[in-house]
Amino acid sequence: MLAWLATIKILQLGAWPALDRTFGRLAPAVAYPASILIFTIASWYLGLAGLPVWLALIPFAGLIVYGGYTGFYTRERLSSGAMWDLVFLIPFLFMLEVRYINPTISYAEKFMDHAFIASIMQTPVVPPLDPWYAGGTLAVYYYLGYWIFGAFGLVTGVPSPVTFNLALPTVFGLAAVSLYALGHLIMERYRWLLLLVLLIPNPSAIYQILIGSTWFDVLWQSTRTIPDTINEYPIFSMLWGDVHPHVIGIFNQIFLLLILIFALVKWEALATRGRIVVCALAALSLGSMPGINTWDVLVYAPIVIVFGLLIWWRSGRETSGTKQSLMLLLAVPPLSIALYLPYYLQLQSAGVEGIGIVPAPSEPVSFLLVHGFFLAIFFAYCARDIAKRPYLLLITVPFLATGYVAAAIAAVPLAYLLARRQLSVTEILAVLGLAIILITELVYLKDNMGETYYRMNTIFKFYLPAWILMGTAAFAILARWLDTTGVMERIPERFGRALPALAVVLLLAAPFAINVDFGYGTHTLDGLAYLESAHPGDAAAVAYLRNLSGDLRIVEAEGGDYTYYSRISSFTGIPTIIGMPFHEYMWRNDWPAVSGRIDDVRAIYEEPSHTVELMRKYDATLLYVGDPEREKYAVSLPTDGLSEIYNERGVQIYRITPE
Repeated sequence: MLAWLATIKILQLGAWPALDRTFGRLAPAVAYPASILIFTIASWYLGLAGLPVWLALIPFAGLIVYGGYTGFYTRERLSSGAMWDLVFLIPFLFMLEVRYINPTISYAEKFMDHAFIASIMQTPVVPPLDPWYAGGTLAVYYYLGYWIFGAFGLVTGVPSPVTFNLALPTVFGLAAVSLYALGHLIMERYRWLLLLVLLIPNPSAIYQILIGSTWFDVLWQSTRTIPDTINEYPIFSMLWGDVHPHVIGIFNQIFLLLILIFALVKWEALATRGRIVVCALAALSLGSMPGINTWDVLVYAPIVIVFGLLIWWRSGRETSGTKQSLMLLLAVPPLSIALYLPYYLQLQSAGVEGIGIVPAPSEPVSFLLVHGFFLAIFFAYCARDIAKRPYLLLITVPFLATGYVAAAIAAVPLAYLLARRQLSVTEILAVLGLAIILITELVYLKDNMGETYYRMNTIFKFYLPAWILMGTAAFAILARWLDTTGVMERIPERFGRALPALAVVLLLAAPFAINVDFGYGTHTLDGLAYLESAHPGDAAAVAYLRNLSGDLRIVEAEGGDYTYYSRISSFTGIPTIIGMPFHEYMWRNDWPAVSGRIDDVRAIYEEPSHTVELMRKYDATLLYVGDPEREKYAVSLPTDGLSEIYNERGVQIYRITPE
């Protein structure tokens, strides 16, 4: 953990001097997520070139040496930056406690998340090897978020089961830094309120508490409020613990908003160099989105265009610098593509199949249980406008007439905000968030999730950006109300001074005060430690396999998705013939190929006359036999062509003999 934190700090210190002239007091904050993204693209290109990823640290070390030589790191400057260190570290420690209590790689998407990280750390090439489709690569999926932490694990020497549990604390800390910095741009006081975007549950969770649901159901049911969809919110995603693309991408979403809002607020005061730096960071963030979580770019590419137009509208028309006022609009989109062009050229994802009209929109109650808190603030904020211009409520008529009641609810504050002549930054964020939840009531992106769950991914992937946008706006509005009403001034001064420290204590005590282990708690940062008691045979065999080197592929049992099967490839990163078949089908859209592999794996275990032949078909070098294999198949292996290299605790591992 200390090596991990030290590496993050080295990256931040290296990037800070280059950002100082542009961002001033916010430079140390911007340097945290910016340096992570710069390290990511540098290490990714090193992997593409077949070079060691640790070389990506050299530029940062060089920048630190240069900064020291030029006297940049003064005691005063480092002291001022210490605040941002705390803003990163406290949320990091909170999530570290959660992962310490519940570290196991044992349910949900955790098998997949660790499999990809372990694969990257096992063989750091671009595109990474697909651990569940021997001979294939992860060019079928957005893997860049896994690359971030796989590369971090490699340069810090942290093994993948621990890297897995340091990833989310890092995401949480980076997101907190960007949110707090964003608060310095749009709020005069109470900027800490923005951190609640990451911490509060949705109204559905409150409802579940009120009806006496178990703690597990409070979390789970609150994210399944709209039937046949997933409506996660940040704190659920963090507590649930999947190191999944939609969660990793949270920090990058907020970072891009920080850069765009900084550009909008500060553009006229920036010199040409500063504008170039801002555009470069925006492009770096936007360009990484398709690789981290492709769904994010569908939201944020239009948002970049909106902010580019706003900068031109507010600055370019009133000054002679029209060309520079168009810089963000014209430069960021193409530059974001150019930065990761090899990624796009390699991409082989099945993708979406088009846009469909939502035939059964959300029930109003369910919709409000997801978004009600933010909507209530927006309705209150627009209350005077509604009283002055009630005729704008007619915007709801088309939606109500066609049965889209939830869309009508979102349309009301959206219409009143858009009717204002000039929007503040806070109002722009509210408009963007409201537009997302309205649009997703009307249309969805078609994929291969089937008729029942046709809308699941659209809601799942678009509601998180909507939460971030609306939450940021809502808490900025609350801060303004607190400032206007003077409520906080009524708190005794002594208590007011102690309040921040009390909040930190409560935050760090919370993971131990509530049950966040979901029955899997083992109090360690090693995500595989639980195997010693739950699956001792696999524990010893996995430890043995993780120490093997060379170009390895392994045969293990296939047992569907979200099960303990495919665990060896997941825990070691060694590719297997087929794992979690429905996932592979979603990515490759080729069920005959997937089902053919399933049949071949069965034949390898049950038809000794075909075992070696089929292993060679997939260039498999190892064959694993443990309890799941014996439960799934009538195991019968040939006496020739395989040599036993491991036999402990009920597990046998065989190596194919050379031809």
